[in-house]
Amino acid sequence: MLGLSAPAQTILPDPVAGMEGEMGSQAGLDAWIEGFRPRALAAGVSAAAFDAAMRGVEFNSKVVERDRNQNEFSKTIWDYLDTAVSEDRVALGLKALERNRALLDRIEAEFGVEKEVVAAVWGLESAFGTYRGDLSVLGSLATLAYEGRRGAFFEAELIAALRIVEGGHVERFAGSWAGASGHTQFMPSSWEKFAVDFDGDGKRNLWGEDPGDALASTANYLRHWGWTKGQPWGVEVRLPEGFDHDQTTERVVKPVSEWQAMGVRTVFGADLPDHGPGSILLPGGHRGAAFLIWPNFQVIEKYNTADAYVLAIGSLADRLAGRAGIQSGWPRELRALTLEERRELQDRLGGAGFDPGGVDGRMGPKTVAAVKAFQKARGLVPDGYPSLEVLELLR
Repeated sequence: MLGLSAPAQTILPDPVAGMEGEMGSQAGLDAWIEGFRPRALAAGVSAAAFDAAMRGVEFNSKVVERDRNQNEFSKTIWDYLDTAVSEDRVALGLKALERNRALLDRIEAEFGVEKEVVAAVWGLESAFGTYRGDLSVLGSLATLAYEGRRGAFFEAELIAALRIVEGGHVERFAGSWAGASGHTQFMPSSWEKFAVDFDGDGKRNLWGEDPGDALASTANYLRHWGWTKGQPWGVEVRLPEGFDHDQTTERVVKPVSEWQAMGVRTVFGADLPDHGPGSILLPGGHRGAAFLIWPNFQVIEKYNTADAYVLAIGSLADRLAGRAGIQSGWPRELRALTLEERRELQDRLGGAGFDPGGVDGRMGPKTVAAVKAFQKARGLVPDGYPSLEVLELLR
């Protein structure tokens, strides 16, 4: 049950306590920019570049609203996947793959990341370049830095963005609400660390019509975090009757031979492929699809930590490579918990003696482990899925 409104590579820090305050104003932003100028110059941005880039930057209240409400709404993993890996997106991806095959083949050869995986990231982030965002990156980052809840984070991103502008790498610097931009939605700090000039024109241009630099930069990003070519992100599996669902977590890693001995098979009933030790994941609970995942799953998590996102990238890449999509059904009768309900779930888990790791509405590993422990104590299938049923039992 994940809200996926934050863009890729934006692992936002928690807001500073007590920073909700007023929304802000253009006058307030102008004053903040004046105070920010010496800090940007001290970080290496030239006075001329700063003044030219920041002249006319506008306060955007909608960006603040998105930041404050990004966890308010969420959807089930199956609803997300229905859109993320729709037949229309697969068809669009196959055309994009064919149109850019020579480019993607060269990127795969140089960086060791399969072209279908790179294309899948491209497809999820900008619908293969057709929608790259329309908000001013400098305006969004300045607004969020001035707003203050994550001021230090966004100020650092704004300084990196100013370096991009000063270097002449981008003409139209537009992106999504938190400052991610380009074909594969890089944050400015990720551009500084991982962007490459693949076409050799002296610029690391992730924003133009030619996607080459952006796709190569994405492959470079995944390679940096340990992508292993030839290893799947995961494979859909079928669990046997009586399977110990307490084993279904990324924290439990076993050799494939052990999973095989426990009766786990592929969803088609075949023996498991052996790509090294892996984990069993149940992103929709025990009534949904099950997956045996390998370290490449965690590499994709570096782009976006949500399981739904990783599964979307993996499933879309599989489809683009001509493999089958997800076969199992989902418990579509269930609805996602609201933010208020997720916080209540965590609060009640803690009150019952099952530590969820805080009350923030995020269904992270500690909350999942707490749900598992509660389910086990109540004689339920310990799949860790934070359902309305679990919340009602806690009530």
